[in-house]
Amino acid sequence: MGDDRQTLRAHRSRTATGAGAILVRALVGAALCGALQGAAQAFELSGEKALVALTKDGQRTRIGSVFFQPAAAGAAGFRVQMDRAVMQDHFLSMREFKCLPAAQEITCFVAYPYAQPGTVSPGQLAWLEHSLLFFYKQPADFGAKLWNGIIFKFTQTPTGLVGRPQAVDLNLIGVPPDKLNEPPYGPFQRDDFAPGARWVQELRIE
Repeated sequence: MGDDRQTLRAHRSRTATGAGAILVRALVGAALCGALQGAAQAFELSGEKALVALTKDGQRTRIGSVFFQPAAAGAAGFRVQMDRAVMQDHFLSMREFKCLPAAQEITCFVAYPYAQPGTVSPGQLAWLEHSLLFFYKQPADFGAKLWNGIIFKFTQTPTGLVGRPQAVDLNLIGVPPDKLNEPPYGPFQRDDFAPGARWVQELRIE
């Protein structure tokens, strides 16, 4: 009788151990599969990508394109091009700006005015952010409101780059920076907007 009980306990122990091993293998396999799928779907800094504005009314508007040219070590050169059919001409403060019109707020593109490297790499997107500067104004306002500047802080996701708006004073780049190879808008030159404060809620590259 005692031998039978010991045999039963041993059988149960082997069964539990085997089930546990199977479960571990299944979990590891699922995690590995997910990782491989994520890697396959990773956003690549290569070729033409759509530049899309997500606005407060829930609309997605393609306002231009970003062209990436892969380089060494995961870096890439880039070039920004606005869609002239979407970004309308506004003559403000004796200058012409390309602007996304809306009844609540007009958002105008400001090209970075100085020579810069024009490169990005994973986690290093500052020059791309500086190439997508904007300011906002009310439709009834006259002139360019350069102190109402917007820069978008980009985060890389599996499907693209997602930028959230931050406040900057564009008068800062009214004169050339001391070091042309350093982005002038660092963390201390930016402030987060309150959620929903801007008409353009996100800027995406996808």
